[in-house]
Amino acid sequence: MRIEREALQKLVPHQGNMCLWDAVLGWDAQGITLEAGNHTDPEHPLRLGDALHAVHLCEYGAQAMAVHGGLLAQGQPSAAGMLVALRDVQLHCARIDTLDGLLRGRATLLANGAGSQQYAFEIHHGQQLLAQGRAAVMLQLPGTQQ
Repeated sequence: MRIEREALQKLVPHQGNMCLWDAVLGWDAQGITLEAGNHTDPEHPLRLGDALHAVHLCEYGAQAMAVHGGLLAQGQPSAAGMLVALRDVQLHCARIDTLDGLLRGRATLLANGAGSQQYAFEIHHGQQLLAQGRAAVMLQLPGTQQ
C-alpha cells in the first residue's frame, strides 16, 4: 500500500524539506520500503556546499526507521527518538546529488524494546547499493525526559 508524502509526514517529527522520504512503497511488521527524489535538490537541508555526501544516507536510513515506527504505532506519530549508534555502515559511493532518478530505501526491524529500536537499512539507486548498516534509536517514552 503506497503512502504519499503528506500522510507520511503525519507519522514523523521531520517536517518540510527535512522529511527526506517522498513515499512509502510498502510495509509490514518487519520492515518498510520507501522512495525519494530530493537528493538532487540544490536546497537539500543536508547539502554541504555544492555536494550531498553519501554519509547522509544514514539519515535516510534513520528516517525510514521513524516512518516504520509511526506505522507500527497504528498511525500515531512515532515516539521521539535519538539516534545512539550506527554499526557496520558501508558507503559504496562518495556523493549522491549527481545521481539521476529515485533513491529506494529499505529498513528491517531487528529488535523492538519498550525504549529502543534497532534496524538494518539499505539505500539503493536503481540496482546499485549505495549504503547499508544498522542503527539503534533510544525512544522518549511518555513521562520520561532525555
